[in-house]
This record gives sequence, structure tokens and C-alpha cells, in this order.
Amino acid sequence: MSIDPAIYYAAIPAVLLVGLTKGGMGEALALMGVPLLAMAVPPVQAAAILLPILVVMDCVSLWIWRQHNDRTLLKMLLPGALIGIAIGWATSAYVPRDVLRLIIGLITVLFVARYFYNGWRARHGYIVPPKPHRLVPAAFLGTLSGYGSFVAHAGGAPFQVYSLPLKLSPRDYTGAAVRFFAILNVIKLGPYFALGQLDTTNLTISATLVPLAIVATAIGGFIVKRMKPAVFYPFMYAMALIAGAKLAYDGVVAFL
Repeated sequence: MSIDPAIYYAAIPAVLLVGLTKGGMGEALALMGVPLLAMAVPPVQAAAILLPILVVMDCVSLWIWRQHNDRTLLKMLLPGALIGIAIGWATSAYVPRDVLRLIIGLITVLFVARYFYNGWRARHGYIVPPKPHRLVPAAFLGTLSGYGSFVAHAGGAPFQVYSLPLKLSPRDYTGAAVRFFAILNVIKLGPYFALGQLDTTNLTISATLVPLAIVATAIGGFIVKRMKPAVFYPFMYAMALIAGAKLAYDGVVAFL
């Protein structure tokens, strides 16, 4: 087994970005993880190397946010997400991933544009109340999140589209998000193992990056825990906008 040391030039910044995300800083930074690592290894291998690291990061995040959660949000989104993972496993060979990236990206950009439009209206006296839980949007966006997480590592944007308008406290929102994606990542280990991607070489690379992953996740959690709602929500919507724009851009470039 021989590992090219040059892999780490791409892997270290990738793990740092994903670790900050796992600490609670939104999914936009995580979207850069696989593309960065894919500069050194094939994309499928990049995703496989990151998956065990994500599971370790999830463990750290679950500890950091252990006292914060919104169970109702998880109950609403998880059933659809599990269905989405199953659909992704069954159809990933037939559905172009770039189509999914484009669709999710456009939906997210429009969603964030609506948020900033409502913010402009609020400055003129119109206040948007928190949205209640809704079964149909939860089922649709939960399924889209699970499907996107499996086939394109793009499950964060649909999760945000449903959950951010609920206007939960920043800590409860982050605690629920951490639990949601921890569950999805553990479930995804099975399919990746079946694909033969969790081999000795990839697991060795993952293991050497674990200490960095733990530190980066802890830093992300430290920062988010100290954010006030007036800072947290604009920041999270900005992260969603970056994520949506990145996904849409990747989809358009693939078509062109």
C-alpha cells in the first residue's frame, strides 16, 4: 500500500472546511470538501475518504450540541430522508448527478432571495412570522435532502429550505441539524462499503486526518455557540446562498 503524500495538500484544507461546517457553520463550506480532495484523487474516492471522517466529526458535534435539539424537526424530516437515501442507492447509476445539483441549487438560491426580500420588507414594517411544521413540504424536502446527500453530498440545502423559516433558536437548530446528518452519514456507510470504496488505502488516509477533523469541528462549534440570533440567521442564509450558487454553477458547467 503506497499513499502519495501530495494527497494531503488537498485533504488538509478539505477537512478543515468540512470540520468547521460540522461544528455548525452551515453546509456551504462542506460543499468544497469533495471538490478540493478530488483535485488529488478521483471524486468517488474523495467522497469515500471523507465519509469516515464525517462520522468522526458527527460524534464530536453530537457531544458539543448534546443539550440542544428540536425533536419535532427530526421527526418531520427523517422519514423522507431515509426514503431519499434508498431511492438514491437504487437510481444513482441512472440519474445524472449534475441535474440534481442544478435543481437543488436553483431552489436554494430562490429560497434565500425570498428571505432577503422579506428582510427588506421588514425594514418597511412587514414582519414574517415563523412558519409552522408542514407535512407535505417536510416529506418532499426531507426526501430531497436524503437523496442529495447520497448521490451528490448536497443534502444541506433542502434541509435549510425547510428548517430555517421555522426560526428556531440557533442552538436548537444546530443541534437538530447535527443529529440529522449524523444519522444519514452512518446509514451511508453501508452502501459505500458495498461499492468497495472503504478499502485499506482510503481508510488509512481517513485515519491520519481524524485529529485535524476533531480540532476543526470543535472550533466550528465554539464559534457558532457564541453567535446571537441576529447574527446567526443572516450568516446561515448567506451560507445557504453560497451553497445553492455553487451547486447551480456546477450543474450548469457540466451541461456546457
